[in-house]
Amino acid sequence: MFLRNRIFFLLALTASLAGVSLAAAEQKFPDVVSVQVRSGQSGTFDFDVTLSSPYDSAQRYADGFRVSAEDGTVYGERKLWHDHSSEQPFTRDLYGVMIPPDIGTVTVQARDQQYGYGGKAAEVPLPGRHKSP
Repeated sequence: MFLRNRIFFLLALTASLAGVSLAAAEQKFPDVVSVQVRSGQSGTFDFDVTLSSPYDSAQRYADGFRVSAEDGTVYGERKLWHDHSSEQPFTRDLYGVMIPPDIGTVTVQARDQQYGYGGKAAEVPLPGRHKSP
């Protein structure tokens, strides 16, 4: 127990000295901060997704996000090819996502190149559609 508390203290001290909050230092996955969605052409949707990954570095960063159904069906995915360390939080788009007409809400999740998908996701209602059952 002593060793665990000591490690936690050192992590907190290191994060504090680096100007990073302890919560940011403990954050394992990027979070979806907000999502704007618009109806596109022929049943498609355009997404503007804002992500936060305060630990961002060239070695480990938010490297994508996806739009999926409650059952896990993925409708669209955006790959991010570089870190965004000087731009936190940051917004990227994903256009022309085809979503079946019986789907009224989708989930947007972000991924980290080391740990995969996780963190705070967003459930987003699709404009002009009823909420999925």
